[in-house]
Amino acid sequence: MAEDGSGVVRLLIVDDHPVVRDGLRGMFAAEPGFAVVGEAGDGAQALVLEAALAPDVVLMDLRMPRMDGVAAIRALAERGSAARVLVLTTYDTDSDVLPAIRAGATGFLLKDSAREELFRAVRAAAEGRSVLSPSVATRLMSQVRTPQEEPVSPRELEVLALVAEGCTNREAAVRLFISEATVKTHLLHLYAKLEVKDRAAAVAVGYRRGLLGPVG
Repeated sequence: MAEDGSGVVRLLIVDDHPVVRDGLRGMFAAEPGFAVVGEAGDGAQALVLEAALAPDVVLMDLRMPRMDGVAAIRALAERGSAARVLVLTTYDTDSDVLPAIRAGATGFLLKDSAREELFRAVRAAAEGRSVLSPSVATRLMSQVRTPQEEPVSPRELEVLALVAEGCTNREAAVRLFISEATVKTHLLHLYAKLEVKDRAAAVAVGYRRGLLGPVG
C-alpha cells in the first residue's frame, strides 16, 4: 500500500483551519496503519510539503486562501505526483465536485462522513481506488446522464444566421444557392437540436449559446 512497503499509509493533511487539522491528525494518529507526515494550511504549502515528504495520500480541502484545492490538485497532476488526492470538504456543489474530479482527485468525501468511512476512503485512495460520498456520486451520475448538446452543422449555422438577419426561407435559399425545401429541412434539424419550436426561439437560443455573434 505505502511506497516503503510497510503497509502504513503516509498522509498529508491540507486544510486552512487549524482546528480541523488537529482533529484529523488526532483521529489518524489513534488508528493503526496511518502516519500523518505533514500538515499544510493552503494549496501552495501543500505542493512544497508533498514534494519534500512524498505522502501516499493527500487529504485536501478545497476552499483555501492563496491556492485553493483544485489548483493544487491540478498542479500535483501536472508534475506527475504519485500521491493520491482525496478531497475532504464541506461542499458538494457542482462548482466544487466537478472541477476537483477533472483536476485529478482520486476521491471526494464530505466532512460529515463517519470516521470509519474516512479511514476506508484513505486506504482505498492509497490503493488507487476511487471513493465518492453518496451525494457526490449521485451528482456525477446526473451529469453523465444529462444529454449533451448536439452539434450544429456549418450549413445549419449559415441558415440560422440568415434567419437572424430576417431572411425568409426563400431568401435564405437564394443566398445559399439551395432549394427552399432544403432550407426548411435545415430549420427542422435546428429546431430539434436547439429544442425550440419556431424561428424566433431558434435565434434566441443561438445567441445564448454563442452560435451567433453579438447583437449589433
